[in-house]
Amino acid sequence: MDEDAKNRFKWKFYRLTIQLNIIILLIALSVIVFLIIHSPYSVPVIICMIFLALFLALDFIKKYKETKKWLGEQPQKDKKENDTRQDDII
Repeated sequence: MDEDAKNRFKWKFYRLTIQLNIIILLIALSVIVFLIIHSPYSVPVIICMIFLALFLALDFIKKYKETKKWLGEQPQKDKKENDTRQDDII
C-alpha cells in the first residue's frame, strides 16, 4: 500500500471509529435518560436518540463495507520487501 492509500485508510478508519463511538454514546445516554430523568420530554428525547443511533449504525455498516472492499482492492507489498525490512530492523 502506498503512502496516499495509507493516509486515506487512516482517515476512513478514523471516521468509522468516531461514528461507532457516537452510536455507543447515544445508546448509553438513552438508557441513562430512561432510568434517571423522569419528565414529559424524556420519552421523545430517547426516541430521537435511538433513531439517530439507528441511522448512524446503518450508515456505519455501509461505510464499513465500502472501506473493507476498498482495502481489499489495494495492492499488497511483496513478502520479499517485508522480509528485507525485517532484516534491516534486526
